[in-house]
Amino acid sequence: MHVRKVGGSVSRSVVTQCLGRKAISYDKDGEEHYNLISALHKSIRGSDLNASLYWLGRMLKGGEQPLFIARRLIRCASEDIGLADPFALTHSVAVFQACHMLGMPECDVILAQAVAYLAQAPKSIAVYSALNRVYESIKEDPHAPVPLHLRNASTQLLSQVGYGEGYKYNPHFQEPVIQDYLPSSIQHRRFWEAPVERQHTKFKSPITSDSQE
Repeated sequence: MHVRKVGGSVSRSVVTQCLGRKAISYDKDGEEHYNLISALHKSIRGSDLNASLYWLGRMLKGGEQPLFIARRLIRCASEDIGLADPFALTHSVAVFQACHMLGMPECDVILAQAVAYLAQAPKSIAVYSALNRVYESIKEDPHAPVPLHLRNASTQLLSQVGYGEGYKYNPHFQEPVIQDYLPSSIQHRRFWEAPVERQHTKFKSPITSDSQE
């Protein structure tokens, strides 16, 4: 194939033809960078294993840093799966460490394994939601005082003004201990709401395991 230089440079189309394949458009610092990681995260949240693997592949083939993906998977494991499967977080941290040790291209299958695990795991946002309720409360009253009986009486003077007074040391009691642990102004607030138990339904891919080409 004849290549003609124009203005001292070779056009992208010519380079693509020479390589014999299409160039993958991916700006690691631009909008597409965030669009693809968002698509991956949301696909995992929706338990769509098929789509999750696709978006992972798009990012890897575009030259995305594997540790960037691994960090998002750690976040996803806690935000979207949480206590429904606590091992998801352990697994994701191990994947980050493995990616750090191996790098690309060897760690691609490790990321794929993590994505497959997270996409199929049961989901719960109970912890994530509770933390957001805490943040809302702090925004409304950022300086609610620590109750005196919970304060650390590190000096005699602090003991004299009531720090630690009346605190019940739980291990010394056989029965449940009733005492306040929140500031008086927010005693009525309930941050943790137990998730409604429901049977987790995995995403059913249109490509079934017994299908053959």
